[in-house]
Amino acid sequence: MVSINKLDFCYPQQSKLLENLTLQLLPGHTHGLFGKNGEGKSTLLKLISGLVFPTGGEISVLGFSPQKRAPQMLQNIYFLPEEYPEIISSIANFEKIYAPFYPNFNNAQFDNYLEEFEIKSKQSELNKLSQGQKKKVMIAFGLATNTPLLLMDEPTNGLDIPSKSQFRRMVASAANAERCIVISTHQVRDLEKLIDSVIIMEQHQIQFHQSIKNIISKLVFKETEFILPDDEPIYAEKSMRGVAQILENKNNENSTVDIELLFNAILAKKTTICQLFEN
Repeated sequence: MVSINKLDFCYPQQSKLLENLTLQLLPGHTHGLFGKNGEGKSTLLKLISGLVFPTGGEISVLGFSPQKRAPQMLQNIYFLPEEYPEIISSIANFEKIYAPFYPNFNNAQFDNYLEEFEIKSKQSELNKLSQGQKKKVMIAFGLATNTPLLLMDEPTNGLDIPSKSQFRRMVASAANAERCIVISTHQVRDLEKLIDSVIIMEQHQIQFHQSIKNIISKLVFKETEFILPDDEPIYAEKSMRGVAQILENKNNENSTVDIELLFNAILAKKTTICQLFEN
């Protein structure tokens, strides 16, 4: 679906934002893309979409070079940016103009998603909606395109708690074996039960990329009042209930991945953790 090899990128007269970045994305997965501010997460999604061009390395998306912006590629990608420019159009007119570009667009799905988000009328003017309402429309439209590759940058920003739950249900129902979904966010808790793959960027590179299944086979996540004498955590930090810990999974224990804890652990103990996944 997406193949990136030794990718470099920098904006004019700036230092490199991405350097020697390598990443492979396959269909059938929902990836969470995490990293501190300024690591280049949004730029990576724009590079995949062909909105900006690499300064070095190679990138292939659906068998195409994104910088050529071939219509056959673009109609199979939907990129939801963090913020949209002002759009002076009704929802209905927006759908009429842009839906035909996507051959798998499903109008009935779009209507259902809008209804679930409680968008009452397709005659509503987009530029008169709140930022959160506008985001809901664009999420609904993106899911209804049914593109094989769906890229979302901070999609839950501006959504209230019920809308975030609706978003998770929608994305889960839209995921399938032919579709690759990449969601970049700082709202880690919003994705914990949605994604099946974790990508962590640090120092402008991909430092960690593993499936949830593989993570829980190698690591145990636990929270206790204090560190037990027999425990040897790879990483630990204070929590509201005592101590949150990550340990090597030596006894095939079952646990739930704490993505925020894992992210902090990768920043602090990257070499130790990554070595466990090399075996």
